[in-house]
Amino acid sequence: MAKPKPEDAAEDAKKIVDEAKNFIEKAVADIGKTSATKQLILGTASGWITGFITMKIGKVAAVGLGGSVILLHIASQKGYIDINWDKINKKVDKISDKIEKETTGKSPDWFEKVERFVDRKLDKAEGLLKKKEVKAKTWYRNFNDDGSFRATESQIFLASFVAGMAIGVLCGK
Repeated sequence: MAKPKPEDAAEDAKKIVDEAKNFIEKAVADIGKTSATKQLILGTASGWITGFITMKIGKVAAVGLGGSVILLHIASQKGYIDINWDKINKKVDKISDKIEKETTGKSPDWFEKVERFVDRKLDKAEGLLKKKEVKAKTWYRNFNDDGSFRATESQIFLASFVAGMAIGVLCGK
């Protein structure tokens, strides 16, 4: 089976959007001809349904996205995967610049780009310092070897995440 050409896909998408637009315009025109009470009831009901569905979809998307980010972070910390954050950040910057240009009509100025670059470098330096701090603490702990258990940042984060998720599940019902 042959792949559809990009032009065909664009035309199909345009047809679908046009049909949806016509349907919505017709529905709004039909509702506009009814009494104010009916309009109020239909507007309230459709708004509530839209909000409810949006919240449910948003929750599922947030849990999925957040969970995948957490799993990637844990896998990266444990050494299973190595993430090239510089490459990801550059790609995100390009995409955000495109989005900003599309929405505002102008590209970000050089000062914003320099600010982003410096901020990223400071974050990287902070990460390196934290790694060195962790190595120094580990060395000191091994040197003293008091034998007491101390929770690491990832263990505390994971426990609080699980507790927060349980509370959210209970409250979100």
